[in-house]
This record gives sequence, C-alpha cells and structure tokens, in this order.
Amino acid sequence: MERVKLDISGLTSGHSQKSSYTLILSEKEGNTKLPIVIGAFEAQAIALYLENIKPQRPLTHDLFKSFANSFKIKVKEVFISELVEGIFYSRIICESDAEKVEIDARTSDAVALAIRFKCPIYTSREIMNSAGIELDEETEEAPERSDEDLMMKIGSSEDFSNLDLDELQELLNEAIQVEDYDRAARLRDEINKRS
Repeated sequence: MERVKLDISGLTSGHSQKSSYTLILSEKEGNTKLPIVIGAFEAQAIALYLENIKPQRPLTHDLFKSFANSFKIKVKEVFISELVEGIFYSRIICESDAEKVEIDARTSDAVALAIRFKCPIYTSREIMNSAGIELDEETEEAPERSDEDLMMKIGSSEDFSNLDLDELQELLNEAIQVEDYDRAARLRDEINKRS
C-alpha cells in the first residue's frame, strides 16, 4: 500500500453548518488536498496549538500528551486508515519500551495529537484518490460566473440528488475556488456515491 505524507494546510469554519469546521490536509509532495469535516472543540484544539496559544488549563489533548510523556509513551505517527460512508478513521501508532501499539481514534483527535507530538500524518494513496480534491491548472484560474439554472436546481437545501455528475463536478470546482472546503467535501462525497 502506497502511503502519502500529509501536512496541515488550513482550518476553515463551516460555510453551511455553523458548528463544523473543515481541516484541510495537503499532500506533502503533490497538489491534492484532503478536506475533513471536524467538530468545533477539535478545531479549537488544533487552532490553538498551531497559533502557539497556551490556554490557562490544559485541554484534553494536552493532558493526553502529558500523560503519555509521564509514562514514556511516544506517538510515532498518525495514519488515516479508512474512509467509510464519508467518515475518516485513523490510528495513532505509539511506542513504549520498544512495544508498538496502534490505537483507534477519530481523525480530528489524531491530528490534534500529531501536532502536539510533532509526528507525521499519513494516509493511503487509495484514500487520496477517492476523497482528495486535486487542484489543477483549470481549478486555479479565476472562477467563471456560476450558471443560474444550475443554482436554481440546487436550491437552498443543498440537495444534490437532481444534479448529474458534470453539474456536481462544476459545483465542486467552484467550491474549491472560493475555498468552501466544507461544501467541496459534501460534493466530493456525493460524486463518490454515484461512481
């Protein structure tokens, strides 16, 4: 299985769901982005650490790091291992006294720990191919005005069922252009369901 190393390239607030955020992971050597919708608490835990802001009291992920350090447990890497029905599953690979242990974790928690332990984040090429959004020359250009007929078909409910694959792909490209990765992730999932 080919492994792909990822970097955190951004964290955006949900454009359609106020309590959700989108974590954007980028291929270290490539131009594919992997948007993952996460909760507000995990987004805060990631953002605070990335911005080097120390809360007065330790957050859960900080507590876990202190606990692991106290018992000489090293977090070696995070691996985003599966994507099932739009949900990402991850494993935290730990080591203590030369014993290697893999712990199941939500991807948002795994990433929050990875940045605290300064360990790499990986996924498989298969997940990048099915859930990644590749930026190419076409999508990097300024977006054209969206087709009014297409927007009327969507309505405000974001029900994509009456759109064909070409229309979904067009909307996906537009969402990427305006960096609405939350919407892009939902469009990507709808395209994958039909493929």
